[in-house]
Amino acid sequence: MSIQHKPIAKAVLLGLLAWCSHAMAQGSGDNAPTVQLPEVLVQGQLADDLAHGSSLKPDQLATAKAASSDSAQLLADIPGLYLHGAGGFSSLPVLHGLADDRLLISSNGMNLLSSCPNHMNSPLSYLASSAVDSVQVYGATAPVSVGGDNIGGVIVVNSPAPHFAAPGQTLSEGEVGTYYRSNGKASGANLSATVASDTVSINYSGATSRSDDYNAAQAFKAAGQAASGQGWLDGDTVGSSAYKTQNHQVNIAWRDANQLLEMTAGIQDTPYEGFPNQRMDMTSNHGSQFSLHYKADVSWGDVDVRLYQQYVRHEMNFGDDKQLDYMGAIGMPMDTASHTQGGAATATIRLDPADSLKLGTEFQRYQLNDWWPPVAGSMGMMGPNTFWNINDGQRNKVDVFAEWQADWNAQWRSILGARSSTVSMDAGNAAGYSMMYGTDVAAFNAENHQRTDHNIDLSALTRFTPSAGQQYELAYAQKTRSPNLYETYPWSGNGMAAIMNNFVGDGNGYVGNVDLKPEVAHSISANADWHDANNERWSLQISPYYSYITDYIDAKRCGSSSCLSAVSNNLTTNTGYVILQYTNDSAQLYGIDIKGKLQLANTADYGRWNASAQISYTRGENLSTGDNLYNIMPLNAKLALVQQRGPWSNTAELLLVSAKTDVSQVRNEVATPGYNLFNLRSSYQWKQLRIDVGIDNVFNRYYVEPLGGAYVGQGATMGINSIPWGLGLPGPARSLYTALSYRF
Repeated sequence: MSIQHKPIAKAVLLGLLAWCSHAMAQGSGDNAPTVQLPEVLVQGQLADDLAHGSSLKPDQLATAKAASSDSAQLLADIPGLYLHGAGGFSSLPVLHGLADDRLLISSNGMNLLSSCPNHMNSPLSYLASSAVDSVQVYGATAPVSVGGDNIGGVIVVNSPAPHFAAPGQTLSEGEVGTYYRSNGKASGANLSATVASDTVSINYSGATSRSDDYNAAQAFKAAGQAASGQGWLDGDTVGSSAYKTQNHQVNIAWRDANQLLEMTAGIQDTPYEGFPNQRMDMTSNHGSQFSLHYKADVSWGDVDVRLYQQYVRHEMNFGDDKQLDYMGAIGMPMDTASHTQGGAATATIRLDPADSLKLGTEFQRYQLNDWWPPVAGSMGMMGPNTFWNINDGQRNKVDVFAEWQADWNAQWRSILGARSSTVSMDAGNAAGYSMMYGTDVAAFNAENHQRTDHNIDLSALTRFTPSAGQQYELAYAQKTRSPNLYETYPWSGNGMAAIMNNFVGDGNGYVGNVDLKPEVAHSISANADWHDANNERWSLQISPYYSYITDYIDAKRCGSSSCLSAVSNNLTTNTGYVILQYTNDSAQLYGIDIKGKLQLANTADYGRWNASAQISYTRGENLSTGDNLYNIMPLNAKLALVQQRGPWSNTAELLLVSAKTDVSQVRNEVATPGYNLFNLRSSYQWKQLRIDVGIDNVFNRYYVEPLGGAYVGQGATMGINSIPWGLGLPGPARSLYTALSYRF
């Protein structure tokens, strides 16, 4: 193997590291130097064979789509990845104990952000599950080219690539589908259609879905009015879990022998989505996205360029299951508007057949306004002025990275990379409804709101493949994430205002902290993979990991006068909801994922029978306080027996989850009991027609979602402790579903 170009790659990489070190040495003050980079960005996804990541097979995706309208639910078969319960199509992924903005989520090449104090409009909520074609998940030690501004990993979700006709031909194809699920009477439909020549492709895809409130397997509260003046809820009905939404997307693509140019435009319209673990509900969300994507193969490698933008107009209020009338004040409107612009440019240079150098730059410009209009009749509590939760919020980011991949021989591969990121944030002055907020307003407005962080990411990975049936991987990464706007700028410790700022679903109130430092995670992971030569009859993967995080953004009890006025024993109580403020601590997370499969039989009469199992364990600790980290999934396992014979596929699945007892004391997090669930699924593929049927929770077990947060889905949710404390969010009762799709 030729290695004559390796000194060039090393020189480029060392040069970038030296520049990063110089930038870090300058500090993060207002006078620190900045680098003006082109306003273009690239999708930094590595192919599955370049770095260890987890992906889903087409049949896994098809089966998951039939069972859920939530694109995040499609990730449930990834070891170590779970979902933090939220709305019916807005779950937040949790990977090895790190969630939400600690993960970078790329949806069709767009790195979008939640624009809501409760993070109701999560990035994956803008892509209908029926439109997902591929999923790739990378852990905390992901190569730097995959993306920055995260400490927990990267999730890449894409729609189908453009389809083109053969030369001289015309292509017309599409797919139509529909589904029904008994629990919540959920239903929906989707359509995709393509018309193409050999150089131009035009695609439309659309989907709509709706659901009523879902039911738990038993009564977990008293039946009665959901709230004063609202309708009736049975004891087993999970309030504020209904939703309705629709998505539409158009893609136009052009290609020649070496180039591809795509233009994509999409909209989402959601008239309502309930949130059973939030004090508010979504009463309207309209998002529009537009992106341009260009890639080309050239003599020395390839080029990939992408530009995108998104507008979001978001509204919250109390839905049908939460109290609306507070002594004549009807509702509490909360409005958000945001504009995101981003882009990337990446060049992959083939140094020789065994070496490549990837160079890239990214930018993102994010603007946010979060205001709460006055409410007539509120007697000063919600008027007469507008409440500015975040006024003219800005979060802008510019990155540059370099990454060298080398195949030293047939057995050894390495990937080394470095990324430098400059994140600048600012917000204007706050304003309250009235003079009763004057103390908090004055304190916040007296602070310097502008901040600039110079962040460094490093990654190193080595892979050893001694034979066709073995592969071993070891990786290290330093990853950095600057705080988001909702961790930094919400300013009021008033009980009503604080509980409206909560994106973790624990029922508590949160106050921002303009002095937060970026989180820096030092992570190491390993992966051992044994399998038969064709990876068909048996396989076993063992993947331990460890992360030490400095300046981890956790929470402390708020001791300001306004917080103590809202909850008099706020600093000491171990029951009830409290008011917290974000703070920096040290933390560690560690765990292991084990995954295996075994072919039991393969006969002409009974088909192929496979057994699979995956086991995951995660532990998270705050090293500064000795507390447990919030919302950590307990030890769990998934066992499955799959039969495939001709067009039929049948699955019996058992989920085993232990009790969650390591809970966050500062948040008064509630422990959850262990449980087991049994699911049955079957699909039939006949030419262009596919039929899916299934039963989730066959034995109708009652359970509480370990990552579901607190149940605050009904009642007088505006008062911090005017609703019961100690109820976790119940999981769904038995549900029968069927889905039908036809390709034409």
